[in-house]
Amino acid sequence: MESTELADVTTSTISAVAPVVHDMSMWGLFLSADFIVKAIIIGLLLASFWSWSIIFNKVMKLRSLAKEADTFEDQFWSGGSLEDLMQRVGKQAIDPMRTIFSAAMREWQQAEKSKDRLAATLPQRVERVMQVTMNRELEDLEKHLGFLATLGSTGVLVGLFGTVWGIINSFQSIAASHNTSLAVVAPGIAEALFATAIGLIAAIPAYVAYNKLSSEVNRYGTRLDSFMTEFGAIVSRRVEEGK
Repeated sequence: MESTELADVTTSTISAVAPVVHDMSMWGLFLSADFIVKAIIIGLLLASFWSWSIIFNKVMKLRSLAKEADTFEDQFWSGGSLEDLMQRVGKQAIDPMRTIFSAAMREWQQAEKSKDRLAATLPQRVERVMQVTMNRELEDLEKHLGFLATLGSTGVLVGLFGTVWGIINSFQSIAASHNTSLAVVAPGIAEALFATAIGLIAAIPAYVAYNKLSSEVNRYGTRLDSFMTEFGAIVSRRVEEGK
């Protein structure tokens, strides 16, 4: 009888001091995290998914615009009539370069009706129309890039806030249990650091993509500006020849 009671006491003692097994997988860390930490992780994951959709959309669009610009420039410099080119692409301006050309040609054609009075100011007006059109097209192309910049600069900080919040909760649990063993401390710290890891996962691609895409948009803007300068020179030359 005494040996049986001793065995029961030993078993209960071992059960009392046995460490609780924690699920240290990513899903387990998420499920065991505090509500605030969970909200931060979900927000960062949603922001990351949205940033990747923006990245893929911008990359594909910039590639398409580069190809369309190559095609249009070949047509523009083929030596054909600008009026004929306007008839072909004027109503189907599917990219910024064609849109700029169409806007400039419309201004040019409208000015032909009052050549005697307005020909002297035609190059300036055409240039202004092209500039306004280019600014509008580039503004549309740059849409959502600001989100990438914001996520790239603040994603880690948001994740760090989740980490700080989680660590505070961990220390409160340690104080309540009066147990500072690694088995007790590690799960809470891991849950807290998980938020920072998600913040890095969201912020790094967004930051790199923003720099790359901004550079590509600026390069494309320079290409549009060069086209505007060349077309403006053609308009000026036509005006001088018409005097």
